[in-house]
Amino acid sequence: MNEHFIKNIEIKNFKCFDNFKAERFGRVNLIGGKNNVGKTAFMEAVYVNVHSDNIEHLIISLYAIVYIRNYLEYVTEDIPTVSKALDEVKKYNTKSNIRSVTFKSESKKAKKKYYFFDEERKKGDFSNDSDDYDDIENIKFIDNYGFTNFQLNNVYTSVQLKNKEQELNEYIQEFDSTIKFFKIINDKPQCQVENEEYRSLSEFGDGLKDYISIICSLYACENGYLFIDEIDNGIHYTQLDKLWEIILTISKQQNVQVFATTHSKECIESYARVAKRLEDEEIAFIELCKREEEIKAFVYPYDWFIDEIEQEHEVRGCL
Repeated sequence: MNEHFIKNIEIKNFKCFDNFKAERFGRVNLIGGKNNVGKTAFMEAVYVNVHSDNIEHLIISLYAIVYIRNYLEYVTEDIPTVSKALDEVKKYNTKSNIRSVTFKSESKKAKKKYYFFDEERKKGDFSNDSDDYDDIENIKFIDNYGFTNFQLNNVYTSVQLKNKEQELNEYIQEFDSTIKFFKIINDKPQCQVENEEYRSLSEFGDGLKDYISIICSLYACENGYLFIDEIDNGIHYTQLDKLWEIILTISKQQNVQVFATTHSKECIESYARVAKRLEDEEIAFIELCKREEEIKAFVYPYDWFIDEIEQEHEVRGCL
């Protein structure tokens, strides 16, 4: 396991987590559990933790998770300012093998102030509303709505810089044999079909766009992290083995730690099946559940996970 990978984490005072701990994560991690048990919130907490090398990156990650959660509302409402987004988070505390960080807000004399502490208790504060912050290029979060064209364009640049267009097209052809090439033309993602015509990627459905977004993001996140909410959205179950093969292969090549959520039994079984076939032991399955009103994690490492799936046991270890 690479030194930059998250191996354990404690989460306090964040969304549905009061005092949560989990450990033994792998290079690739699939998160399962019932609805409203905190799968996405868990990924968001990890996402903020890995961003927290400085105050500016922490701010943009806290802003990003609020924006992602409320994306549809911004079609009719104003996009929130940074301070409004921080007000929605209120408190956040995580400690991982990578770093420890605390965020809290205080009201003094009718003014809000926001405080951040790193593991050395170095204190920083934020009291302006500038949106001029840069995120970390090798950390990406694909929400359950999928990437916008702008986001897809951004990660496709990494494919071009690494000269991986041919590999990408081969993966796409395995998904849909009628497609010859994928390109970004005038900032619009397009596919060339057999009759040489280029058509908008949107004509091929959300599944293909999500599939391409994941592949491009794996290249963009070299030596970093990729978070994928509801990974099987729009992907037919017959394509899941190929998708997991791609994720396990490229994440190993590019040294990317992946966290993904699912509700699908077929997706969990596919994940186990492909990991066993590739003999990739750097994987884990994380089951989240509520016990005595607290959220608990049961983490299955490779051997245990494969054994449970092969014996057709439901992976529900913390119930």
